[in-house]
Amino acid sequence: MVLKIKMVSDEVDGFLREFEIDSEATFLDLCKVILESCGYPDDQMTSFYLCNDEWERGEQITREDMGTTTADTDLFVMGDTRLSEFLEDKGQKLEFVFDPFSERSFFLNVREIITGTSLKRAQVKRLRGDAPAHIAELASVSPVIQKVTPISEDEDELFSATDFDDEDFDPEGFEISQTPY
Repeated sequence: MVLKIKMVSDEVDGFLREFEIDSEATFLDLCKVILESCGYPDDQMTSFYLCNDEWERGEQITREDMGTTTADTDLFVMGDTRLSEFLEDKGQKLEFVFDPFSERSFFLNVREIITGTSLKRAQVKRLRGDAPAHIAELASVSPVIQKVTPISEDEDELFSATDFDDEDFDPEGFEISQTPY
């Protein structure tokens, strides 16, 4: 069975990718074709989320097992999870988080399911628009530096350390312990 999947971004107008991928491929295979189609390096902790019709997140399929799940939570790892385990219906929605620190995502939708056929390798069928800037590209942008007004000598005297006496401080008021470690 072959899945036709459409991917869009809420960051860039006109951005679109369409893929065809075999349903027996893994989520890792889909992850790699997404990253490749956008020109992104494969060096981030990405995740897929199954979504309902309102794009609310459900099950997570993560890149690697980070050991943070509890015993009563199912863990799905991309390399071990076939698309056919979760993608059975036309219209199924997914969110692909490509920037986990800023929660930047792509939104995917199964557009068509073609039965009786298979693909050895995922194919990019349609490319439109430039992908959003990747994490590394955002990090290379120079930060905006604001002009700082220096403190005048008069203002500096207001904050002089000589104006305070150790006896003026009440350790109990600051909840400072007097006992060493």
